Amino acid sequence: MQRTATDHAHLSRAIELAENGRGRVSPNPLVGAVVARDDEVLGEGYHAAYGSEHAEVAAIGACAKDPIGATLYVTLEPCCHYGQTPPCTDVIVAAGITRVVVASDDPTDKASGRGLGILRDEGIDVQTFDGEVSRDARLLNQPFRKHARTGRPLVVFKSAMSLDGKVATQTGDSKWISNERSRQLVHRWRGQLDAVCIGIGTALADDPLLTARAEGVGRQPTRVVFDSEARLPLDSNLVKTAPEVPLVVVTSRAADRSHAEALRAAGAEVVAAAGGTERERVLDGLNKLGGLGITSLLLEGGPRLAGSFLDAREIDEVRLFVAPIVLGGRAAPAPFEGEGTVMIADAQKAASLEVETVDEDVLITARLREW
Repeated sequence: MQRTATDHAHLSRAIELAENGRGRVSPNPLVGAVVARDDEVLGEGYHAAYGSEHAEVAAIGACAKDPIGATLYVTLEPCCHYGQTPPCTDVIVAAGITRVVVASDDPTDKASGRGLGILRDEGIDVQTFDGEVSRDARLLNQPFRKHARTGRPLVVFKSAMSLDGKVATQTGDSKWISNERSRQLVHRWRGQLDAVCIGIGTALADDPLLTARAEGVGRQPTRVVFDSEARLPLDSNLVKTAPEVPLVVVTSRAADRSHAEALRAAGAEVVAAAGGTERERVLDGLNKLGGLGITSLLLEGGPRLAGSFLDAREIDEVRLFVAPIVLGGRAAPAPFEGEGTVMIADAQKAASLEVETVDEDVLITARLREW
């Protein structure tokens, strides 16, 4: 059967619905679903929280009329395994759905086409979309997709800089380059991602909390500090709040054992990253964070750690606030340190770019790769 404008419209609506679960469903994916008979919508639903019913079940349950013979539009391949909830494929078959239109695949080993095969075996007409709608559905779940394929979290780098590319003055003053509205946006991002990450230099200089302080935040992110020598003070805000808000300290294997044990005793989780260079420790640290179930990470600095992530090719997205100020100073830091790229031809190029204004600031969002 040929895909129609009606199919496109219902899938686009399903993508809108899926966004309602952002910040509440991880490590599950964002999923939206619509049950329709031609142009008539019978029911809508989305995955609202981790452990709650899946989008397909919610949409079928919301149907005002019997869904027998209807079409189910869903942003992600329906699951066919038991987890926190029963398989969605069972519910779809039992509801009498005769056609399923899917916007994107599920790359996990326990799915990867299995659900679609089960539905086809039951005589259901299954169609997959491609093009812009499919891409939009995949972009919904970049953390889920990267974690499924690599075991590592999606890394979103955030920074604020002046018009001349400085993130602080030559004396280290950086409060505040971005405006209040931009900073509130960052707090929302913290609440939407699994973790927020800084280096020990930033932790010592700023003594931050790294919590999400914005209206409507459903959960607090895990705070992560890359601290090769386990120097994070026990009286720091991060450690003092570790019993309430999760804290992970990523050390090197050469870190002082007694310091690491003291952090553990205070409530922090300490993981030792292998590797002889910062780049290698970043990569192994991300593997270990992924093993803890962290699928997305907001990297907030500073420049040394950001440079190590960039050198490791582990920054997936850049969100950069540019403020209408000029700082100057040859010693004033830029967003990235590290080894950098030798030749322009070897530079990482954005796969997509978006620009918007946030009061006086300009927010540039660049995806370096898509999963």
